[in-house]
Amino acid sequence: MAKINPVKIISDSKFTRFHLSLFIWSFMIILFDGYDLSVYGTALPLLMEEWNLSPVAAGTMGSYGLFGMMFGAIIFGIMADRIGRKKVIMLNVFLFSAFTLLCGFAESAVAFSIFRFIAGLGLGGIMPNIAALTMDYAPKSMRIRLVSLTLVSFALGGALAPTVGVILISTFGWASVFIVAGIPLLAIPFMMKQLPESTSYLIRTGQKEKLFATLAKVSPGLTFSKDDEIEVVKLTATKAPVAGLFKEGRALSTVMFWLVFFCALLMVYGLNTWLPKLMIEAGYGLNSSLGFLIALQSGAVAGILVLSQLCEKFGSKRVLIPTYLAGAIALASLGFGGSMLVILGLVAIAGAATTGAQVLIQAYVTAYYPAEMRSTGLGVASGIGRLGGMIGPILGGFLLTLTLPTYMSFMIFAVIGVVAALALLMIADKYSASNLIDSDEDIESSKNKEVATSTE
Repeated sequence: MAKINPVKIISDSKFTRFHLSLFIWSFMIILFDGYDLSVYGTALPLLMEEWNLSPVAAGTMGSYGLFGMMFGAIIFGIMADRIGRKKVIMLNVFLFSAFTLLCGFAESAVAFSIFRFIAGLGLGGIMPNIAALTMDYAPKSMRIRLVSLTLVSFALGGALAPTVGVILISTFGWASVFIVAGIPLLAIPFMMKQLPESTSYLIRTGQKEKLFATLAKVSPGLTFSKDDEIEVVKLTATKAPVAGLFKEGRALSTVMFWLVFFCALLMVYGLNTWLPKLMIEAGYGLNSSLGFLIALQSGAVAGILVLSQLCEKFGSKRVLIPTYLAGAIALASLGFGGSMLVILGLVAIAGAATTGAQVLIQAYVTAYYPAEMRSTGLGVASGIGRLGGMIGPILGGFLLTLTLPTYMSFMIFAVIGVVAALALLMIADKYSASNLIDSDEDIESSKNKEVATSTE
């Protein structure tokens, strides 16, 4: 009989076929999450024309999906820590795929808004749980990087939506881009079979055989016996998982994470919804304006790939603060125009500092909280952030109705980026679960070395 420490086994593991499978499925799920979020902005100019919507009405209609995302992130984040991440992920995939598909068949703004709200429930819940599940099984040497590389597909999905729009809309109409969103429904049976459940849930529910079978895939060289005991490390039992977010010195950081998410999502959804329309107002055609949306998401992808490496090396906080400041400068500069090349470059930087930085913040939050409250921590932060996400499209529509100079609209978004940077500055990394776990592992390693030295 041996004592099995799942946290240490996963932390010390190498990247295996198990990790690759988890990465591929997670990547594809988040790809369509990003697609479904950006598809509204892709079709928006045509929807406004067909249903005779004002900018404020269109922004409000877009916010219904974000309203659903707020509830979905909080409800499904807390639910996953109780009933398991896998079940919640499957439900979320069904909701956001099926009801975004139905948006393509909506015959009125009211029906479209209802479908968008229900799809939003699934969209809000999916990313916190995918990020948490990926972090659950990530080797210590690549925690932030693996989560970030998984979530980079969010930006790719965001770029895919306008790309599909350029290809399909002129021939098949705006409904076609929503119909494409139904593809993940075909993959749900395969996800059910191949996605793992979190170790914390398997331990809590006494599913030892499933736990050992999963750990054997994580580290193929290990074997387990039914008589082996599970060594539970630092589980913080609480009947109110949200209360745990404020314990052990995490209170201020939790509130600051909420503020960062609020600002970040306000910028992300404000720009994703209104950038094409702003560019049309500036004199560009529909396809050209969608090109700026592609540049925004391409900048996000490049930003995630580069910044995730820097976060792994220097720490998320040290990298994200200057990223938001750089994004604020780019947004402020964007309002003054320039050559096409300069504008595309500024849009790409804005993408890296909004959508790209938001992905990295999710990886940051996922590493900050202990495993037993990981979905709750990210889910609640995402849910509160959705308030900012809801305000973003409405704010953009409101600014358009004021007919302000273009630079004023972009300047407002730039100020919000500065606020996000200041909130990040207040987060206390010394209370991060990752730092505490690493310290415990270092102490254990030192003890083992001392024992070995004394034996010699």
